[in-house]
Amino acid sequence: MRELPLFPLNTVLFPGMPLRLHIFEERYKQMVAYCRESGEPFGVALIRSGEEVGATAEPHLIGCTAYITQIEMLAAGRMNIAAVGEERFRLQSLKYDRPYLVGMVTDYPLVMALPEGMDDRSRALRAWVRRYLAVLSKASDTPFEVQQLPTDPLRLAYLAAFLLQIPMPQKQDLLAVQRLDDLLAELRTAYRREVTLLQVMATKDEAPITGPFSPN
Repeated sequence: MRELPLFPLNTVLFPGMPLRLHIFEERYKQMVAYCRESGEPFGVALIRSGEEVGATAEPHLIGCTAYITQIEMLAAGRMNIAAVGEERFRLQSLKYDRPYLVGMVTDYPLVMALPEGMDDRSRALRAWVRRYLAVLSKASDTPFEVQQLPTDPLRLAYLAAFLLQIPMPQKQDLLAVQRLDDLLAELRTAYRREVTLLQVMATKDEAPITGPFSPN
């Protein structure tokens, strides 16, 4: 068990994924200064109750550590920071003896399943991710470019969870999954559902207008 500075946010961070934040509250300026001086990460956890700004928010128990990779200093001590997710943690207790929230945490790595069938699951998920991005790009008229999806099942799973545009509580459920094979299965189900919904929405948008108010 170890201490970890916490940043409760209205977002879910996955290992290996980028995070950009604008820091303006004094408590988080101090947290960033501590992380920069110590070389330690901070923890990102989705807010269970409360707000990002102002009073201390209550975070979910499963979060992800974030290492700061870049700091852009701004006026009045404000800053923009870039960070990358590193590893999952489980929150055991909270400490309130500093301006920012501190958690006592333990590591919470994914349980790696036996390799049998893992490649098939990964290939199936990659196909659904490509289909999802293609349908989403067409529906929103916005290009989504992913040059090459990773072949490593763990990296693929976290990238797929990052790309999926679903409510944050659903992303939190994905972050909390204990086994890699279960995560791949849940992601495949989620992508299949989202692709179907997007296709239905696109079909409705393209349907001709009929009835007494038809422009024809």
